[in-house]
Amino acid sequence: MKVAVLSDIHGNLPALHAVVADIDAWAPDIVVVDGDIVNRGPNSGNCLAWMLERRESHGWHLLLGNHEEFVLDCEGPEQPLSGPAYEIKQFAHFALAQVNGMAAELRTLPGIFECLSPNGDMLRVVHASMRSNRDGIYPETPNDILRKQIAPAPAVFVTGHTHRPLMRPVDDTLVVNIGSVGSPFDDDRRAGYGRFIWKGDEWQAEIVRLAYDFGQIEKDYVRSGFLEQGGPLAQLMLVELRKARGLIHRWAGRYESAVLSGHITLEESVRQILGDEDVRPFTGPPGWTV
Repeated sequence: MKVAVLSDIHGNLPALHAVVADIDAWAPDIVVVDGDIVNRGPNSGNCLAWMLERRESHGWHLLLGNHEEFVLDCEGPEQPLSGPAYEIKQFAHFALAQVNGMAAELRTLPGIFECLSPNGDMLRVVHASMRSNRDGIYPETPNDILRKQIAPAPAVFVTGHTHRPLMRPVDDTLVVNIGSVGSPFDDDRRAGYGRFIWKGDEWQAEIVRLAYDFGQIEKDYVRSGFLEQGGPLAQLMLVELRKARGLIHRWAGRYESAVLSGHITLEESVRQILGDEDVRPFTGPPGWTV
């Protein structure tokens, strides 16, 4: 039995092309797409349409991620359509416009996938943890917390969400974070996905990393209109892609409250982050020059 699990595509079509080609060559019995197909990238509509087609034509299993929920929240009548609160979510409104008639499909996605080996050992896939699809499992997560996140513990627990791959045993469970297809945060910008094989009498796991057309994804940021229409945070997302490190949480901790209260504009707050010493080398065209 061979199982492939990919996660956190985030509208990165060139990375998805590389991963799907590798999966097709490996020819698994089961493929699970572990959420966050959309948002934070320029090609949410194309990525979602392709994964929905794979579900129909190849029987791939699609799960709900927190970014599918985030995009769907933008449909709410109470959502502002101007001002700082809108600008902070502008990139998600861009994704919502791209998925358009497919939004109803997102609402039906399940949150969990499970399969059993021939001897009954379970492999379970969720986007983040059993507690919430925003409750991430990180390399530094302590075992006492991790036990709660995977309970009831299967033989193999597969997750994504954090964009940071890991593989570690906890008691009798192998915990595998497969990282991200579209925007890794472990200083390695190559796309990643997980391979799982039932061999002999145990599950074996591997995290595969693949280079892809980095130049094309940068062009996609421009050609899709994402850099222009996704709001200032789209600039940070491009730099995250180049740096292979998350920056949105840094921005939120430092500036979100001030932006919402009107003490600083969103654009100026983003420029402040782009001016950080560790970030500046990754800035420049097609994004902002700082």
